[in-house]
Amino acid sequence: MSARVVITGGASGIGLALARRFAERGDRVAVCDADAEAVAQLAAERPEFIARTADVTDEAQMGAFLAEVERAWGGADVVCANAGTGGPAGRVEDLDYGDWAACIAVNLHGAFLTARWAARVMRAQGSGLILFTTSTSGFHGVPHRSPYVAAKWGLVGLTKTLAMELGPAGVRVNAIAPGSVEGARMERVVQMEAKASGLSEEEVRAIYVKGTSLRTWVTGDDLADMALFLASPAASKVSGQVLAVDGHTESMVP
Repeated sequence: MSARVVITGGASGIGLALARRFAERGDRVAVCDADAEAVAQLAAERPEFIARTADVTDEAQMGAFLAEVERAWGGADVVCANAGTGGPAGRVEDLDYGDWAACIAVNLHGAFLTARWAARVMRAQGSGLILFTTSTSGFHGVPHRSPYVAAKWGLVGLTKTLAMELGPAGVRVNAIAPGSVEGARMERVVQMEAKASGLSEEEVRAIYVKGTSLRTWVTGDDLADMALFLASPAASKVSGQVLAVDGHTESMVP
């Protein structure tokens, strides 16, 4: 029987990899994303998806998207609160409060709005998986990335707390912690950190690679492999866990 899978930030990057892989195994997929162009492209490519433009920080937009999913499917089996942003880079005394707040809003408030709906429908049906996308930044401090790190640490706490709240109802809650993920978003992070640290982009990339035991970045498919495992019967007793897919991060200091 196919699962009902909801993915925020699902039209690009990690979210798109998740959407495609869940669809490949025969699941029904609904995605939202703030990038209207990416959503339109995905909707044309996969017309069987529910694909909508929505800002995860906007309660009304998220409410409309999730209400549509609930009307169509009656609930959800897997909800991936994946939408995120790298936020600003710089010394804390130089950061703009608006940039700080925007980063926290996408990475943490958006996850809350998504999980709040998932908790209600999954508690009612007595089953389900809520899956957050956090980061190995949620295990370590990272100079010049304080808003992003604060938000990702917050997601670790949310994972642990909701696993306790929802476990008695048969609902599992876990998080995947990516390391450095190949793609446009990580390239933007490299550019920001190079500017903030005074290093070249090549030096920043080399530091990230050297900081992992496997000396490599990961891919969206690597993360999708973990998500598919966590959504499978093989992980039926796995809850409250934050599982890194990162090649083993040894250092995150640029």
